[in-house]
Amino acid sequence: MGKLYIIATPIGNLEDITLRALRILKEVDFILCEDTRQTRKLLDKYDIKKATLSYHQHSKLQKIEQIIELLRNGKNLALVSDAGTPAISDPGGKLAEEVLRALGDEVKIVPIPGPSAVTAAASISGFPTDKFLFLGFPPHKKGRNKFFQKIVESEFTTIFYESTYRILKSLEELRAAAGEREIVVCRELTKMFETTYRGTVSEAIEKLKADTTKGEFAVVVSAKKNII
Repeated sequence: MGKLYIIATPIGNLEDITLRALRILKEVDFILCEDTRQTRKLLDKYDIKKATLSYHQHSKLQKIEQIIELLRNGKNLALVSDAGTPAISDPGGKLAEEVLRALGDEVKIVPIPGPSAVTAAASISGFPTDKFLFLGFPPHKKGRNKFFQKIVESEFTTIFYESTYRILKSLEELRAAAGEREIVVCRELTKMFETTYRGTVSEAIEKLKADTTKGEFAVVVSAKKNII
C-alpha cells in the first residue's frame, strides 16, 4: 500500500518550503496538483522532475478512483494545492475523506506541515490567538448573514479568507453585523505586494479604497467591540 503525503507549499514566496517537503516531493511517484502549471513553477525552481496529476474541486469520481488505485498498487503520492496547506479551505480534504473511506486503516496519510495563510495572518494580528475561529471563505450568496453572525457571536478572534472581488462587500457586511471591531486585513501574504491594513472596519475599508484591492486576503477580526 502506498502513502499519501499532504504537503504544504508556499503561499507566495517560493523560499517558504521545508527541506522535508522538498525531499518528499523528489521521492514520491506522483504529485497531485490543484493546477499543474502553478505547481510546476515550484518544482522547476528546485529542479524536481516528477510526474504530476491534476486533482481539484471539479475532479470527477473517475480521477479519485485512479488515485485510490495508485495507492493500492503501492505508489506513494504527494498532494499539494496551489498555495498553502491542502484541505484548509481546499478540496484536498475531500480526497483524504474518499481515500480513507476506500482504504481505511490500510493507507497511511502523512502530513508535511508548512505555510498556511490563516496561521500567517494570526501570527501578526496582535490579537489573542491561543484560541481562534477560522471560517474559510464567506459563501457567495445564500448563508452570508449566518456567516457574519458567527463572527458577532464568537468569543474568540475570528479569521476568514476573501477574494479581490468581494473584499469590500464582505467588510461592509462585517461592519453592518458586528459594528466597528478592530481588524487586521492581510493582502498578498509573503508576496511582493504584501500589505497589512490595521484599524476599525471603517478605517480598513477606507485604506483599501485608497489603495489597490487586488490580491488574496486574510481578515482577522478581534473578539470584542471597540469601546468608544
